[in-house]
Amino acid sequence: MAEKSYKYIILGGGVAAGYAAREFVQQGLQAGELAIISKEPAAPYERPALSKAYLFPESPARLPGFHTCVGSGGERQTPQWYSEKGIDLVLDTEVVEASVAQKSLKTASGDVYKYGALIIATGATFIKLSDFGTPGADAKGIYHLREVEDATALYEAIKANPNGNAVCVGGGYIGLELAAVLNMNKMKVTMVYPEPFCMPRLFVSEIAAFYEGYYKEKGIEIVKGTVASGFESNEHGEVKVVKLKDGRELPADIVIVGVGARPNIGLFKDQLTVEKGGFKVDGFFKTSAENVYAVGDVATFPLKLYNELRRVEHVDHARKSAIQAVQTIKAAEAGTSVEEYDYLPYFYSRAFSLSWQFYGDNVGDAVVWGAKGADKVNAKFGAYWVKDGKVMGAFLEGGSADENKALATAARNQVPVSTIKELSNL
Repeated sequence: MAEKSYKYIILGGGVAAGYAAREFVQQGLQAGELAIISKEPAAPYERPALSKAYLFPESPARLPGFHTCVGSGGERQTPQWYSEKGIDLVLDTEVVEASVAQKSLKTASGDVYKYGALIIATGATFIKLSDFGTPGADAKGIYHLREVEDATALYEAIKANPNGNAVCVGGGYIGLELAAVLNMNKMKVTMVYPEPFCMPRLFVSEIAAFYEGYYKEKGIEIVKGTVASGFESNEHGEVKVVKLKDGRELPADIVIVGVGARPNIGLFKDQLTVEKGGFKVDGFFKTSAENVYAVGDVATFPLKLYNELRRVEHVDHARKSAIQAVQTIKAAEAGTSVEEYDYLPYFYSRAFSLSWQFYGDNVGDAVVWGAKGADKVNAKFGAYWVKDGKVMGAFLEGGSADENKALATAARNQVPVSTIKELSNL
């Protein structure tokens, strides 16, 4: 057992931790001032790679290739980078107790870490079907994806089942991106989700119809309007059948479950104010406790553009909120201040040769252009969400960098719209 003290500690080793570390360095950091404590064995990396290039059949991405901050064009922060900057990377270490009052963190091995300022960047954990009591949901061959170790296990399973059957449970980001990668690996893929179309939290039916049609042309079967009600395994405990609530049974050598995630707030939920599933913070990511900040998935922050509190699970917000928190800390030390966080919601996805981006909020009436009958090879179409005569959200498949920038501007400025022609020409 040991006790160590740091001026700053980042709890969590995901995307936000990497970007926060870089910002500390850019703001001026002395050796020994900062520690990052993470349950993961790897230094912070760009998590979106796990559902994309990491699983490619040819030239798959591997660490150190996608350590932060390469996802935004920055320097690759390998373990050596942290060492050179005087940052202590405490990896493969679980914090089991936290005291805001004592400004301390205790690890599973009994070590105690004291901090002057703490940034909570603990992210989220995938939801398992076994959490709902689904029979057989803990069988071998059922995978979830959150960390590099999960991706490695899935990659090995794909290689061990050439031309095998794969079932993706869930029609959101994970389901769509992994269905594409499994198909690229020559597996027979079936997607199962209860909603009437894929990505329902963002897409409207006309947009979803394009992607579902694209996936079907690739040979991916889509089963909608039902859920996985159980799994059957062989004598070795390996999953072989996915049972659906509507009575159908699907053969399966690999099952991917992507039904959502829960923010990791357990260590502090009785010590900090919680709202909408995350720690309530202000526009500087300060929690209800002095010198304690929360960023990324675990922060419920004021979304200034819409005058509401919101929690956002996305890499873009993880990066930007981490930077904001560090800038706030350093500004306070210098006796200066920074502007409040003014975030424009942003989401994106890439699968096969497709690539879409979305900015703003999908409220109001959706005006879709070009999706019906869109060219499957060089797809380009979009949508705007209009409320009170103004653009609230903007979506574009196959856009250029300049076009996507224009979309962001339209959503940020909530530009007025009077005709559909104006929408499609923005």
